[in-house]
Amino acid sequence: MSEFTNPAVGVDTNAPSGGFSFDNVHRNALIQQSAGNAQSSSDTKKSILPLATKTGTTIVGLVYKNGIVLGADTRSTNDTTVADKNCEKIHYIAPNIYCCGAGTAADTEKTTELISSQMELLRMNTGGGQSRIVTACTLLKRMLFRYQGQVSAALVLGGCDVNGPHLYQIYPHGSTGKLPFTTMGSGSLAAMAVFEADYRDDLEEEDAVGLVQRAILAGIFNDLGSGSNVDTCVIRTDGSVKMGRNDIMPNEVKPLRESVVRSDVLNMKKGTTAVLKSTFFKSKGMGVSLADVSVTAMET
Repeated sequence: MSEFTNPAVGVDTNAPSGGFSFDNVHRNALIQQSAGNAQSSSDTKKSILPLATKTGTTIVGLVYKNGIVLGADTRSTNDTTVADKNCEKIHYIAPNIYCCGAGTAADTEKTTELISSQMELLRMNTGGGQSRIVTACTLLKRMLFRYQGQVSAALVLGGCDVNGPHLYQIYPHGSTGKLPFTTMGSGSLAAMAVFEADYRDDLEEEDAVGLVQRAILAGIFNDLGSGSNVDTCVIRTDGSVKMGRNDIMPNEVKPLRESVVRSDVLNMKKGTTAVLKSTFFKSKGMGVSLADVSVTAMET
């Protein structure tokens, strides 16, 4: 068995480039040692172990009689802080394909933008025909698998092509599944409970949209990481698409604020503060006019 180490110790360096790589052995040992010291020590020494990041979202999708319905909430969180109450989580991939994203907002947005660009180039190179949903799924899963989960993007991909409606769930590590209905995100369990109770294969569009809305609402009201409004997207087999931006706004506070009657005592009326003295100074001459302004043409 050959030993491959640093050339400084006099070992043969003409080693083959193939085989396993042990470049991270010393790094992993340092991480384990740091974790052991942090557990056994009574001081405030912190471990350098990488920590998991919790994200919050509820995204869903289902196949109905004449197409696909996607749904998402609109809350974006930064740890325990709500960063955006009305962000868009349903992303454009192709005219007949859309994708819901859960995970890190920047990762989901830029990943879908990249694949959307690749799909557009593919259509241009193949005569401008309709994109296939399986093509978008393959491009997404290959990219995510390449980064081994470091790109935090959990996706629900849906669309209709010549082969009918298709719905895929794509995990951050690149694994995929083709399903009649699916949920992802921190509110996925609450949404899945609604789907498993009322989903049928022959749903009409109105019933399908209502089911998706109720599933997202279940995530909004039962998951702290999900909230605000309900967005939907209907992709039909005839090629038409209906975007439902803020279809339901259960947490809208404007009507509540308008219903509150405040005492007029807090309103400062005109004349509350007495004017002791008022002085007017007239400007010299006629004041400033446009004739006093010099205009210089911009060089082109």
